[in-house]
Amino acid sequence: MPAYITVNFTPTDKEKLQQYIAAVPATLARYSGEFLVRGIFETLSGNTDYEMQAILAFPTREQATDWYHSPDYQALIPLRDAGMRSLFQLISR
Repeated sequence: MPAYITVNFTPTDKEKLQQYIAAVPATLARYSGEFLVRGIFETLSGNTDYEMQAILAFPTREQATDWYHSPDYQALIPLRDAGMRSLFQLISR
């Protein structure tokens, strides 16, 4: 079953965020992950203080969690945290 990682985020350092965004795709390939969409969203109901959202897709929940915990992706977390404030969530059946 497909799995999705949603990322709600607000940029805090645009240069570091761009470096992070450029580096992520290489970490996704091994886990058959892909960006579905990334951009500004419209809140239709409820409240959030994040400005943007990204959605990543994986063939399975295991591939999604393996990607997130992989050494390659974990190495990017300091850059990620310097470039944005974020919330990552995993969705699958």
